[in-house]
Amino acid sequence: MRKFAVFLIASFVFLVKSEAQIYMADSCRVSFFSKTSMENIEAINSISKPVMSTATGDIQISISNESFVFKSGLMQEHFNEDYIESAKYPHSVFKGKVNEKIDYTKDGVNQVTVTGTMNMHGVTKTITIPGTITMQNGMILLSAKFDIKMIDYNIKVPSVLGSNLSDHVAVTLTTTMKPYKVK
Repeated sequence: MRKFAVFLIASFVFLVKSEAQIYMADSCRVSFFSKTSMENIEAINSISKPVMSTATGDIQISISNESFVFKSGLMQEHFNEDYIESAKYPHSVFKGKVNEKIDYTKDGVNQVTVTGTMNMHGVTKTITIPGTITMQNGMILLSAKFDIKMIDYNIKVPSVLGSNLSDHVAVTLTTTMKPYKVK
């Protein structure tokens, strides 16, 4: 009985300690922009929820491709049906690790790079993303800006539009993550 009580106490301490090392966001703003000769293309996705472990530096985010909102319904339709093919590839997923050592217990701004795999449109590539991790009042404010080349992920642009569209999109991500609490 005593061994069982020690085991329960040790398990509880471990859970409390590991719980404080996991951060989640209620929402995340992922946007992309592509300059074209006809009309600039912009979209925003606000429903993704990244997860991060401060113990390991691991970070993961899964983005629902159909959840990108465009200013034009026609643009959104073309994006989902012709380019990203959301029915066939419903999510884009990034799994990576922060390369720099950060003291997550102290407030401050940290320039970082995160290296990992991006799986989009059925293609997985290793990429490194520059960004900023700001510790503020026990929360992680994460921001990043990077480019994605469409050809790297086999996203084809119809030849009729090829000269009017950029070969890459500028991606911006911002989120605030809080320590995860078991309910």
